[in-house]
Amino acid sequence: MNRLLLVAAAASIVLVGCNKNRQQSEAPKELQSQQQGEPQMPPGHPDISAASGGNSVAGVQWAVPTGWKEGPPKQMRVATYVIPAAAGDEEGGELGVFYFGSGQGGDVQTNIDRWVGQFENARPNQTAKTVNGMKVELITIAGTYLSPSGPMMQSSGKKENYKLLGAIVAAPEGSVFFKLTGPEKTVNAARKDFDGLVGSLATDSTD
Repeated sequence: MNRLLLVAAAASIVLVGCNKNRQQSEAPKELQSQQQGEPQMPPGHPDISAASGGNSVAGVQWAVPTGWKEGPPKQMRVATYVIPAAAGDEEGGELGVFYFGSGQGGDVQTNIDRWVGQFENARPNQTAKTVNGMKVELITIAGTYLSPSGPMMQSSGKKENYKLLGAIVAAPEGSVFFKLTGPEKTVNAARKDFDGLVGSLATDSTD
């Protein structure tokens, strides 16, 4: 009888240990999935993964340039546009549109400084303009891009001769961020289209 009790106790210990190991092995995968991609929202913020789609958010709308294709949904992005590669470039560019909610996402200069920090030997140029009554901060950065990807936005590798075009729009319902990155030749070729997108910005109430 005592022997049977010992066997049963040992079996329950093994079972508990297996369940604990399984939970420990599964948790990091879930955490990694949550941390993948763009920075996480503050606790309690509504989920906006693949949020609105289309070309309107936070009370502002824009025209998508001909030749740009809408990319697959990505975490924390309103929209993603894929930009064809220029001749000689092995990869194309990408423009991400971000909106974190009214009063969220940090101040303009902090975000611009963060973008500059994603480049080695950065050569930034910052300007501002007003489009249909909305203030738009513009930034151009060239250099070696420390492509942010993976858990906690760590760099996935250095990409030389890269460029970033950014626009932060003071939309009626909060800041909207437009971030275009890609090889320098591809981004230069897309500059006119990017400027056209910025010039098309209008509030939803604009006729």
